[in-house]
Amino acid sequence: MKHFHVASVMLALSLTSTMSLAQSTTDYQDQAKLHDIAKAVSPERIEADIRTLVGFGTRHTLSETESDTQGIGAARRWIKNEFEQISQACGGCLEVYFQAKTISGETRIPDATEVVSVIAVQRGSHDPNRYVLMSGDIDSRISDVMNSTSISPGANDNASGVAGTLEAARVLSKYKFNGSIVYAALAGEEQGLFGGKILAEQAQKDGWRIKAVLNNDMIGNIEGINGVINNTTARIFAEGTRQTETPEEARVRRFTGGEVDSPSRNLARYIDLMADRYIPNLDTMVIYRLDRFGRGGHHRPFNDLGYPGVRIMETNENYNRQHQDIRSENGIDYGDTIEGVNFEYAAKLTALNAVSLAGMAWAPAPPAKVEINGAVKPSTTLNWQALDPKQNPQLKGYKIYWRYTDAPQWQFSRFVGNVNSYTLDNIVIDNYFFGVASVSQDGAESPVVFPGAAGAFGE
Repeated sequence: MKHFHVASVMLALSLTSTMSLAQSTTDYQDQAKLHDIAKAVSPERIEADIRTLVGFGTRHTLSETESDTQGIGAARRWIKNEFEQISQACGGCLEVYFQAKTISGETRIPDATEVVSVIAVQRGSHDPNRYVLMSGDIDSRISDVMNSTSISPGANDNASGVAGTLEAARVLSKYKFNGSIVYAALAGEEQGLFGGKILAEQAQKDGWRIKAVLNNDMIGNIEGINGVINNTTARIFAEGTRQTETPEEARVRRFTGGEVDSPSRNLARYIDLMADRYIPNLDTMVIYRLDRFGRGGHHRPFNDLGYPGVRIMETNENYNRQHQDIRSENGIDYGDTIEGVNFEYAAKLTALNAVSLAGMAWAPAPPAKVEINGAVKPSTTLNWQALDPKQNPQLKGYKIYWRYTDAPQWQFSRFVGNVNSYTLDNIVIDNYFFGVASVSQDGAESPVVFPGAAGAFGE
């Protein structure tokens, strides 16, 4: 019994020491402006926008383009006009333009068709080439993916995402940010993710430093096909290992970890924490998968090029309302109509996007070239590249995070000041995962960056 007592005391001392170290951190600094942003999102404006989009009859990629009232042509012109009005209200703070490319010879676009997205860019003041992006999809479809003439309301899939993107622009355009924010209404999603491909490829060609893509695809349904009605949860889909990982990077990752710490995963963790801090009565599920099982969305083209991207959406889907002809059979109503959208819930998810975009755009850039060492040592050392002070004048310093390797969210942290190297004494590298975030003078933080190529957000 005496030996057991000694061992228990030693264990307690060890745990106390670890807890003390974890608690000797600068606590997260609450951002009053983010609470204001969350409260400013209007369910009524979102409802009005969804009703307008539904009113175009169909927004199929191959539908009418000349009419002023029907088809995808009328829809994209209306969206562009809305962005332009938002820009006018903020003194021209948005650069609004059509982004188009002619597609042909594809299974779902056999004949030459101009795929046209609407892009609005809110330029940052000090680091304008650093971007965070929110997107929704313009187009809609019914049961036959090639039917471009029948009524296809696409109320939830995905007028809700476009309406959310417009509303985020209305709210955030009232503020100025260090980094740039992109609001994208993307076309051609149902026909093969073409709008996202066009934007991602152009962004890469233009050298955009994209740090986050928040794809909103179906953010308004609370009634699941399984009978569950729930307006308090949402899902964040985030892929693991990067599509662009090289064989050498995979070899290193095998020995150092990083399978669950891709930039997309740490972006998802960031959004999850923003939900906890700023969105009342909303719990997000971070799902370790690119998208729903075997399916895809418009964040994928960005992931394909190595950019951090996630899909934000409702938790409980109703398949009777997705990709369905409008009809009633055996007492069941089919079709993606306005009756299936909960506007308060869509506003809640829009607010989550808005605070996440604002938090990242106000924060300094995520640290680059994060490295770690500590093998066969009692301590762990992290190094990173110092941020450019001209691009990041708001920088206060850096914060090291760590967690147990089976923990889904970061557990411990320590603010270490404006340095580019720090050693955590008596924290053994083998027992935890680590990362580094940058912190502004007023406490805004970047997403956490896991060391090495597996977790890099780029420079």
